[in-house]
Amino acid sequence: MIRLNLTAAPEWLELAPGLRLLVAPLTTALMVSARADPVIEAMPDTATPEELALAMAKAVARRAVLDWEGVSDDAGNDVPVSPDGINALLEVWPVFEAFQTGYVARSLILDAEKNVSAPLPNGPSAGAIATVKPARKPAKIARRG
Repeated sequence: MIRLNLTAAPEWLELAPGLRLLVAPLTTALMVSARADPVIEAMPDTATPEELALAMAKAVARRAVLDWEGVSDDAGNDVPVSPDGINALLEVWPVFEAFQTGYVARSLILDAEKNVSAPLPNGPSAGAIATVKPARKPAKIARRG
């Protein structure tokens, strides 16, 4: 089952105490646009998965972040949202991880929901129903030669 959020309204995402981002919903259009980002397209074939992940996260964030609270410069002045500011913010490891978990991964869980299998027939996820009766006796061992 897929649960649809039909409001398509931006929502606040808390990344750390005192740091919140107002983000647009992670839609197909946003992801397609991020994948076509010039920075992503200009990456060399030799780029590592880590480099690609960071570049993609920044591309997504540049499209998704509409406003923020708790971001300031060295002097303590509030900094307006900008592409360079978003890139700098995602260079902070805990912020990057929180963004990936709270925004990107949360939306990818929806993708995983549509690809499910029955639980295993034993163990903590027991629940699958047997489709045939168990064999009465074990099979005989085959004769050699």
